Amino acid sequence: MLVRIEGSNLPGRECGQACGPGYRNIHVAVQRRDRPTELLGLHQGDAVSAQWDLEVTATPVEDGWDLRGPYVQGRPGGRFIYLSWGTIDDQEAFTMFRRAKLWFDGIAPEVLAQAVNGGLLVGRLGLTDTHGNPLCAAVRPPLIEWSTS
Repeated sequence: MLVRIEGSNLPGRECGQACGPGYRNIHVAVQRRDRPTELLGLHQGDAVSAQWDLEVTATPVEDGWDLRGPYVQGRPGGRFIYLSWGTIDDQEAFTMFRRAKLWFDGIAPEVLAQAVNGGLLVGRLGLTDTHGNPLCAAVRPPLIEWSTS
């Protein structure tokens, strides 16, 4: 099954003191499980939008479905995707300074069942928080909308 994350309203390439010491050349990507330096789909913080396509395996469990894959974090019943925010230096090294957890527990059971049957689950979210900074911490509806199209 494919999980597509569609991000809009990115915060920009700089983050002032509200983010900590202030950051420049901000980028965002999906973090691989158990490999925090392995990133998928690096996007500049001032991009118009960002999209990531993740292959996952849906396994039936007692109360629905368990989603697993190389970019899915957490244990059964507590799965999520990390969006990692970081800076890119002159040597092209990424240094993370915050992350957003896109929790699967906020997906309506009927939406998840339809996604498993149809092969596509889409999560849409804005990537800027209420203070104008990169979105971080736990992300569940209504901050993210899960659908099958």
